[in-house]
Amino acid sequence: MNESKIYGYLGLAARGRKVVSGEFMTEKAVKDGKAKIVILAEDVSDNTKKMFGNMCEFYQVPLYTMGSKELLGHAIGKQMRASLAVTDAGLAKAIKKQFV
Repeated sequence: MNESKIYGYLGLAARGRKVVSGEFMTEKAVKDGKAKIVILAEDVSDNTKKMFGNMCEFYQVPLYTMGSKELLGHAIGKQMRASLAVTDAGLAKAIKKQFV
């Protein structure tokens, strides 16, 4: 996994307004069919992991965990973020490749 490239792509997504963050907005993006990929911080609660795990499985959205809340937030120029969703298909595909 190439974390620095993933954070770079997340920064690009943020500048292009192709990312939503925070639990409420991420959940809304998944349920509205806009989320192409969801990334959770590794330090989220078990309850949050379970909720997003079940939701992403149901809506067939790829779910990955990486980094801390601070790192995820920093990558998109915000405060700590537990979850975020990329809404651009091209960027989501590029990010998925880095997780392999």
